[in-house]
Amino acid sequence: MELYKFHVFLSMVAVLFLFPVVHGWGLDGHYTVCKIAQSRLSKAAADAVEKLLPTSANGDLASVCIWADRVKFHYHWSSPLHYIDTPDNLCNYQYKRDCKDEDGVEDRCVAGAIYNYTNQLLSYNKGNDHVSTYNLTESLLFLSHFFGDIHQPLHVGFTSDRGGNTIDVHWYTRKTVLHHVWDSNIIETVEERYDDSNVDELVDAIQKNITTGWADQVNSWENCSGNKTACPDIYASEGIKAACDWAYIGVSEGSTLEDDYFLSRYPIVLWRLAQGGVRLAATLNRIFK
Repeated sequence: MELYKFHVFLSMVAVLFLFPVVHGWGLDGHYTVCKIAQSRLSKAAADAVEKLLPTSANGDLASVCIWADRVKFHYHWSSPLHYIDTPDNLCNYQYKRDCKDEDGVEDRCVAGAIYNYTNQLLSYNKGNDHVSTYNLTESLLFLSHFFGDIHQPLHVGFTSDRGGNTIDVHWYTRKTVLHHVWDSNIIETVEERYDDSNVDELVDAIQKNITTGWADQVNSWENCSGNKTACPDIYASEGIKAACDWAYIGVSEGSTLEDDYFLSRYPIVLWRLAQGGVRLAATLNRIFK
């Protein structure tokens, strides 16, 4: 029976990827985070990830990194796990205060989800029967996706505007909302201008920066205080600071965002994508050591 459930899950993964639903970082943002992460895995972690990935992924974590967005209509309970709402204009994050859903249920936010799925994956070496394989495959896909989400600054945005989702703006001539600008528009514009509209070229450019321009920061990105396996509270605190310093600043309802905004913000987006990928790899390496 459990083996049947696992095959149903794999079939659901394949079917869900036929439907174009995009949230969080857009498709290219999540792809980038997971592509960077997979290239930095230890052998033990790479072997574990390959075993846990659904067969439809063909060993490519990035190809299923968007999965958690596409199961929201099926797993309704998972929607609050993609973000954190913080008090308006305080520009800081506290787990006990902020990690809860709209009904006040504690631990229901992206930081809580990262803790939860990290702990689930730590059971990998304790047994690998059909039940745990089914659960841990989902745990891997959720964790990989949520590492992307928590590094998108407006996923740790203000409560009243739902992380910029209610702030209408124009991205050049296109009407959108501020949240979507950070999810997708900035990344798409980077690809159009600098990467021949090719996400793999974007990934290559970020990876080169990781080994050159950001090389002196990588160790600090990978480290986790207190011998923890994952440190989402650090990532969330960085996120709301970036939201206040870069995403929200100079933006109001109806703003038109053009080159001044794009040229000063896209380095922050690429930096956060790099951090997300490096940290996801470091966390998986600790989990599967």
